[in-house]
Amino acid sequence: MTENQLPEVDTVGTAAATPDLKQPHAELGLKDDEYERIRKILDRRPTQSELAMYSIMWSEHCSYKSSKVHLRQFGEKNPKTDRLLAGIGENAGVVAIDDETAVTFKVESHNHPSYIEPKQGAATGVGGIIRDILAMGARPIAVMDSLRFGAADHPDTARVLPGVVEGVSHYGNCVGLPNVGGEVYFDPSYQGNPLVNALSVGVLPAAQLQTMQASGVGNVVILMGAKTGKDGIGGVSVLASATFEEDDDSDARPSVQVGDPFTEKLLIEACLELYQAGDVVGIQDLGGAGLTCALSETAAAGTGGMHVQLDRVPLRAKGMAPQDILASESQERMLLIVDPSKVDKVLGVSHRWGLLATAIGEVTDSGRLVIDFKGQTVVDAPPATLADEGPVYERPVTEPNDRELIRVDRAETLQRPSSGDELKETVLKLASSPNLCDRTWVTEQYDTSVLGNTVLAMPHDAGVIRLNEETNVGIALSLDGNGRFARLDPYRGAQMALAEAYRNVAVTGATPIAVSDCLNFGSPEDPNVMWQFKEAVTGIADAAQFLNIPVTGGNVSFYNQTGVEAIHPTPVIGVLGVHRDVRYRIPVGLGESGDTVALIGGPTREELSGSEWAWVEHGHLGGVGPEVDLDRERRLAAVMAHLAGTQQVSSAHDLSEGGLSQALVEAVVTSGRGVRIDLPGEIDPFVSLFSESTSRVLVTIPKGHELAVKGSLTQNGLGFTPLGVVDQDTDGLEVKGRFHATWAELEDAWRGQIEKYLATAEQAHLEEEASSSK
Repeated sequence: MTENQLPEVDTVGTAAATPDLKQPHAELGLKDDEYERIRKILDRRPTQSELAMYSIMWSEHCSYKSSKVHLRQFGEKNPKTDRLLAGIGENAGVVAIDDETAVTFKVESHNHPSYIEPKQGAATGVGGIIRDILAMGARPIAVMDSLRFGAADHPDTARVLPGVVEGVSHYGNCVGLPNVGGEVYFDPSYQGNPLVNALSVGVLPAAQLQTMQASGVGNVVILMGAKTGKDGIGGVSVLASATFEEDDDSDARPSVQVGDPFTEKLLIEACLELYQAGDVVGIQDLGGAGLTCALSETAAAGTGGMHVQLDRVPLRAKGMAPQDILASESQERMLLIVDPSKVDKVLGVSHRWGLLATAIGEVTDSGRLVIDFKGQTVVDAPPATLADEGPVYERPVTEPNDRELIRVDRAETLQRPSSGDELKETVLKLASSPNLCDRTWVTEQYDTSVLGNTVLAMPHDAGVIRLNEETNVGIALSLDGNGRFARLDPYRGAQMALAEAYRNVAVTGATPIAVSDCLNFGSPEDPNVMWQFKEAVTGIADAAQFLNIPVTGGNVSFYNQTGVEAIHPTPVIGVLGVHRDVRYRIPVGLGESGDTVALIGGPTREELSGSEWAWVEHGHLGGVGPEVDLDRERRLAAVMAHLAGTQQVSSAHDLSEGGLSQALVEAVVTSGRGVRIDLPGEIDPFVSLFSESTSRVLVTIPKGHELAVKGSLTQNGLGFTPLGVVDQDTDGLEVKGRFHATWAELEDAWRGQIEKYLATAEQAHLEEEASSSK
């Protein structure tokens, strides 16, 4: 063996005997000083397997080394609540619904894999978040997704979007979980870097909460599920910490994991049977970083020692080196810690469900993670140095130079429509725009009602799921974000995203109780990006503290950029709420003929910067986004819960993108009813229709309840503005003295647009290919 030649199997003994052998640490994402720190920890050079493990566990995705200093705010500012049973640092947050029942939920990203291989990237993102929920001891009961793509008519959108939607639908549908909500947005900033954020939610008996601790000396480590292959090797350490050029088709990029939802379903049922019998001491899913992460984290969380026989791991590929086995991100696998007396029972349950289960090691009190391969030790390291003691960076933070230029470039100064015909034309144009048009082409590919407990799903403001068929207790979930508002002001934009998700849950009549977030940003090595990140995290932490709902966990996704151009800072916020009785949930729509149509909540201001109108009509992004009033949001949520319980409103729809105009379009088209309204005389009709002021909800009120509703709002310092009446004889939307848009006109503008955009994108893609082949 020459000085620079790596041995076929690099053992601890070989590493000690060849201290000067050069290793490719930089190619694995480790800086020189990080590599030297590893050598000091081990008091020798690392083996190939150890080098792979440290490079993965010290990556941004696993160690949060650039984000930890800012994420600490969540722990410091989180309100104290007896509801929170498990929070930040666990696989997923867990909150109590009542004395016996708990719910766990979390949102995570799978952005880079979904650009490279859209279907499998998105599918395995869904599979991974489901296993996070399963690892907490819960039965997964639903999924949601937040998707962002480049321009709707761009050639690459035609490649990425259908594959991503197919991946999300295929995995969720096959595993048998309803998809109850989410969002789909288009913006040029996501060109070459789509965002695929997946959320899952599960329910469990509070006493069945599981941990990842590998405790109990002598307990057996069991690997259960699919065989281990070469798919996804290096996925976390490279894909999540790299940027790609749009035309980069390099074979050097890591392979994307391949998912098998039918195996996942078997895994869910087997684990739940073991939980109910009390046969599991600790459990961890194998997702990003595979065995490396699962072994390191369970050992570090428990007694701190583990001995593993790596050659016992069932493989589906020949010739895998130990570092490949450790780094593989093959899906549908769980790591179990089991008492020796229950090993045979656990193996039997697994086999009965048609799953492989193999004892690969045992818990020790050595304080070391020792991994052997074919009789030789290839890893001997303190597990805490892998899982918990990675580098922590306080990256430079610099406010972007264009901040003041953006601030003064206000959309309120742009030319706007004024006549009735111009207002109608603008209503229809916005309704047909990429970010406001009907999402049925996407959502019809998802099963929204499997399991039989979905109460509300798309296009309602939040997904609502029944948890108990006897008491009708349920939950509501919403997933929201707006990168344009965050680009204008990341602090305010992040709070707007949280406020919108909070409001979407509240308008169904639920009480918001917890937050999960997925923070999508550019490179942390860019001081401007780190400023955006710091501001957004601070905004979320401050808002959650004010609203008295804890941030229970989430995900950070950095390096979302193509070349030097970062995406808009995009914090995506999931909010969970509780319904005392889902029979009293409030749907979107227009109630019944004769119901009063009213705008409730906050005032309508001339707030157009960052709006869909400014972007669609002028391609403009500048100024200061709408004001966020968290106290008003909290009061509005309390009133909505009261109105739901007393059945004093027949429908509700929050106002966000597109303002009142879009809320009316969606209410009319989805309900099939007509409405006659009169805009408030003291406000510019254009502002009334297209302002995106926050804290506002469009409601319909059954006859005889108007005074009671107004009284509840007035008592809570909230506005009540009657607009008109639901009228079965009115064709579409009639705005008194301004315009009349028929149901057919609204339907034609709103529906079927995504298909048209994709057809345009596909044609552009074909022309691009034809041109390049000449």
